[in-house]
Amino acid sequence: QVQLVESGGGLVKPGGSLRLSCAASGRNFSDYAMGWFRQAPGKEREFVAAISWSGYSTYYADSVKGRFTISRDNAKNTEYLQMNSLKPEDTSAYYCAADTQYTGWPPKAYDYWGQGTRVTVSS
Repeated sequence: QVQLVESGGGLVKPGGSLRLSCAASGRNFSDYAMGWFRQAPGKEREFVAAISWSGYSTYYADSVKGRFTISRDNAKNTEYLQMNSLKPEDTSAYYCAADTQYTGWPPKAYDYWGQGTRVTVSS
């Protein structure tokens, strides 16, 4: 069992920045890949970013490349998503997830999920 808890969401103006955190517990954090997803009202869940167990490899959706950065601190059992140059279309609920069976990319079988944190980008 893996427990994931997101934090750091909130209201930010267009062009601003937020840093999301995801605290993990229940397993050895360094043994599995992690990712971030988002889902806006009326839309399907979409992949945002993923990071390998070691942090050496990262992957991003085209919509966030150059603006978002995924990272992890295995000593603190925490995954991060640094979001810069935020746009209104980034408004969504953001979820962290763990892939304990595969590499995290391509997204196939993420098996543990957090409850989500809301990000609202508006003037």
